[in-house]
Amino acid sequence: MSPGGVETSREDHGAEPDRVPRSLAEAPLALWRIRPRLAAPRREWLAYHERAAAWYAEIAKIDRGHHHEALFMVGQERECAREIAAQIRAGVSRGGEGCEEDGDTGAADVDAGS
Repeated sequence: MSPGGVETSREDHGAEPDRVPRSLAEAPLALWRIRPRLAAPRREWLAYHERAAAWYAEIAKIDRGHHHEALFMVGQERECAREIAAQIRAGVSRGGEGCEEDGDTGAADVDAGS
């Protein structure tokens, strides 16, 4: 299900899956487009969260009105990546993203209208 609640597949969202979001408001959809399937190997989830952290760091530089929120998300994504890396080291290879989140990127809670 898309961030807007509409059932659709990732392929329906057009080109530019690697385009770095230019604002905090663009981040949830951009991350949803590259999100691995829930049962993907932990290494895919690790790469996803590392990429998300890098994107939020870039957003913090660009979207100055949401600088602190973007930096907060950098921390969230890095923590998720650390948890997954620890799970990989412990030999856990599959079964969800491995973070203490509800399965969302976390960014959808940010008020996109501000």
